[in-house]
Amino acid sequence: MLVERGLRIMNIDVIGRAYDIAANYLRRTGAIADNTTTFDPLLELIVQMFHRGETNPIKLANKAISVFESAKIAA
Repeated sequence: MLVERGLRIMNIDVIGRAYDIAANYLRRTGAIADNTTTFDPLLELIVQMFHRGETNPIKLANKAISVFESAKIAA
């Protein structure tokens, strides 16, 4: 994680990789639309988990997929 002058800065690379992994999987399963626009609820979920301390993109993607699929089943 990057730290500059005591401020916490998001590591865009980690979030971007996690989003790419999760979105690719969810598009292939048909859970989200197969288009090039960013699916904001998924991105927000990944950013929230990143802020809670998870910095591994694969773990972020897997957790986001699990939460997203659980929410879809409950909905």
